[in-house]
Order: sequence, then C-alpha cells, then structure tokens
Amino acid sequence: MPQTETNDQNNLPQTEEQAHRAGMYSLLGAVLRSAPDQQVLQFIAELEHEADEQGPELPLALQMLALAARHTSVDSARDEYHLLFIGLGRGELVPYGSWYQTGFLMEKPLGQLRADLARLGFERDEQVKEPEDHVAALCEVMALLIQDQTPLEAQRHFFESHMADWFGTFCDDLAAAESAVFYRSVARFAAAFLAVEKRYLALLA
Repeated sequence: MPQTETNDQNNLPQTEEQAHRAGMYSLLGAVLRSAPDQQVLQFIAELEHEADEQGPELPLALQMLALAARHTSVDSARDEYHLLFIGLGRGELVPYGSWYQTGFLMEKPLGQLRADLARLGFERDEQVKEPEDHVAALCEVMALLIQDQTPLEAQRHFFESHMADWFGTFCDDLAAAESAVFYRSVARFAAAFLAVEKRYLALLA
C-alpha cells in the first residue's frame, strides 16, 4: 500500500488508502459469508490488478481470483461453498475463530470478541444465529471500522486480538481443502492481503 499523508485528528491516512483496505475486507466478507451470486462473480471478474509497492503477490493473487471468477458458475460456486462450509452436519472447514484458537466452538475467544464489539458500539442482530467469530463477520467488522474512520490503533487492536493469530491457518486450510476450486483462489488472495495488512498495522506498534 502506498504511503500517504496522515490526518492528525484521527491518525488515519487519506481516503484512497483506507477505501482500498475496506474494499478488500468487504470482498472477503462477501465470499466467505455465502456463495457468490452472479453479480458478485461479475464484480470480481472485472477487478483491476494494479501494482503494489508492498510486493507482487497481492496483485497477482487478485488477478488469479478474477480469472477464477470468470470461469466459475453460480451453481458450481454454491455447491463448492456448501461442501466447504456447510456439508451434511459439517463442512470441510469450520470458519470460526474459537475453533481455530481452542479447538472448540463458543469458547473464551468468543466472549472476548463480544466484549470488544460492545466497546466499539456493535450490537448483535438477534436474527443472526451464527457466532460473531465467523471469519466473514470479522472481515465485515474490519471493513466497517475502516469506513467509520476508527483510529488505526483501535483497528490494530481488533485485528491482532481476533484475526492475526489464526486467519493465516484458515487460509492454508481453505487452499488445501479437497472441495476448493474457486475458493482456492479466494484463499490465495486472503493470505496475500493478510500479509500486507499485518505489515501495514505493524507500523503502528
């Protein structure tokens, strides 16, 4: 990500850089929350792949994701998503932070996440039955924090507390999953973005 001038009031770089980060998180949230429909696949297929000063992997991963979207049908994406994340009782992957951090669902990391979400002003939608530590939900929260111009230190705290330790392992598991075809490209893109995001937020430490 290119270096930009900062805003002294909220310690945020100018809008273009933040919009880029929020867009990456939103894209990941969309494809990890549910199988992409035709509109989402078309959006991904048309993504541009600009050079990145942080290295070549992220634009290359984005290019491969766009290529995969152009060769993926809605039906095949839906079937793939079901096998990966739903299955008969359980999919190949369990996309929850507590599972990756403790080996169980609904454990202590979820309670800590809920406390942080409450401090940040997020309220649980009672119609949503999934725990808040679903990987898509965490990506969506990061996108919202960026869009709301939450100070970077608070963004870093949330990321390091609830994503940094396990999201890379999830990406590795997704890339290696037997049912992954389109989602293998999602995994590569997610891992590349994670590496850039870690370096970006580490500058605040």
